[in-house]
Amino acid sequence: NTEDMKQGKVSICLCVSLQGGVDNEVTLTAYITIALLEIPLPVTYSVVRNALFCLETAANQKENHVYTKALLAYAFALAGNREKRKALLDSLEKEAVRKDGSVHWQRPGKEPEADLPHHRSRAPSAEVEMTSYVLLAHLTSQPAPAQEELSSASLIAKWISSQQNPNGGFSSTQ
Repeated sequence: NTEDMKQGKVSICLCVSLQGGVDNEVTLTAYITIALLEIPLPVTYSVVRNALFCLETAANQKENHVYTKALLAYAFALAGNREKRKALLDSLEKEAVRKDGSVHWQRPGKEPEADLPHHRSRAPSAEVEMTSYVLLAHLTSQPAPAQEELSSASLIAKWISSQQNPNGGFSSTQ
């Protein structure tokens, strides 16, 4: 509960053995840390501080999954850790898929989609989510995002908006 969190009675550190790829403990820790920072609880609260320590350990892993990197980039953006945020965004930039004037991220090893003239398939939920977290990481910057980041963000937003279904929603549950 929020009162326990404010009093520092809750501790988060679900990081166990970090061996690369999508690590459920790291992902869950990142989700919870993001939620706490969005409350907003300051980074000085022990529960947030402990969670960020776990995430810093996770961020140092060489083989993090692109989805994990996107979550970590946003968590560090919210925490005001510009160095970690930038390092993760730089790493994500190398894995970006650039197509038709837009940018997005996809799961490693995914087969390229065939270019069909009249059929536009929508990306799976995880790809919409991870690309959205990268967008949030670009836009969550103290001070305000630089022009270069806003330019990158607009290319990401273009891809996300292209993923809307006819009712205006997305395949993502996030």
